[in-house]
This record gives sequence, structure tokens and C-alpha cells, in this order.
Amino acid sequence: MSTATLANKTLEIDAEGFLKDHTQWNKDIARELAEQEGIFELTDRHWTVIEFMRKEYEEKGDGPSIRKLTKESGVPTKELYQLFPKGPAKKAAKIAGIPKPTGCI
Repeated sequence: MSTATLANKTLEIDAEGFLKDHTQWNKDIARELAEQEGIFELTDRHWTVIEFMRKEYEEKGDGPSIRKLTKESGVPTKELYQLFPKGPAKKAAKIAGIPKPTGCI
């Protein structure tokens, strides 16, 4: 198990950099994770997706697939790829502090 220091906290992460304990997440951690993913500003639209990801994980125990994300978050697929390039569900899950969704490669 690896660790990372984010927002002045030492956190356990998995081999791909996902937080092991989603309850340690906060918005400062999200901002640092986003920067690591090449996203240097989290807009209101980013937060809409991030909050949807966290809600789904807390309610169902898994992050939503890209299909569910598109259908239920109110953010269309094209915009998701603009907000979170190269794998929006995976990247949004990482920034949201939840494990990689089951359907992600």
C-alpha cells in the first residue's frame, strides 16, 4: 500500500492513485488530485460531476459508469470528455476520492 500527501494529509492510495478511504476526502484534496490529472481549475460543472460521483458511491457502493453519469448527472457525454479528458468516469472518480468504478479499464 502506498501513501500520498495531499492537502497536508498523508493518505493511503492504491496502485493507480485512488484514495483507499473516501471519508478522508475534502475539496482541497480534490483540487490537488485534479492538478495531478492536468485539470488546473475545478468549475461548477466539475463539482456537479464530482458531487454526483460521491453521492452514487455513498448510496450504492460503486461509482457510476460513464453511461449512468451521462444519463443522470445532467452533464452530456461531450462535456464530460471536455471536463475530464481521456476517461471521464475514471478521472472524476479519482478526483472525487472514490474507488475506480467497476466498469472502468
